[in-house]
Amino acid sequence: MLLRQFLTFQLAGDLYGVNTSCVREIIEYGAVTTVPMLPPAIRGVINLRGAAVPVMDLGVRFRNEVTETSRRSCIVVLEIQVDGGPQVFGIVVDAVCEVLEIAADGIEPAPRFGASIRTDFILGMAKQGAGFVILLDMDRVLGADDLAQLAAMTAA
Repeated sequence: MLLRQFLTFQLAGDLYGVNTSCVREIIEYGAVTTVPMLPPAIRGVINLRGAAVPVMDLGVRFRNEVTETSRRSCIVVLEIQVDGGPQVFGIVVDAVCEVLEIAADGIEPAPRFGASIRTDFILGMAKQGAGFVILLDMDRVLGADDLAQLAAMTAA
C-alpha cells in the first residue's frame, strides 16, 4: 500500500494538507515586507537567510479574506518545480497541525460543489476523524500569472 505524507494546517476553521515533498520548512510568522504591484494574494516577502521569499495569503486566494495572524500563525515555506526550476514561496496559516500518512486509495476526488474553495485547487479529500482534510494541489493554487510574477520578483 502506497502511503503519501501531508503536512496539515488550519486556515479559517478548515483543515488543509500539502504534500510534504514540497515543504522546505515551517517558520514563526514575522515581519512581511509589502511590495507594490504584486497580485492581491501575495502578502509580501520575507527575508529567509538572505533570500527574498514571497508569501501568499491563502485566505485572499481562496475567499478574498485577509488571514488574521495570531501567536500560533506560521509561514510554511514550500518549493515547487516551475519550468524545470524551483520556485520557493511561503503560505500564511493559522496553525500547523501534524503530518498525516494517507494511503493513495484513501484520497477521494474533490466534490463537484459545496467546497469552500475552488475545486481545481483541490488534489483530493481525505477522511480525518469525523471530518475531512482538503488536500491542496499547490501547482494549481499558484496560477500561471502568479508564478510568472514570483519568478520575476525572486530573480531580481
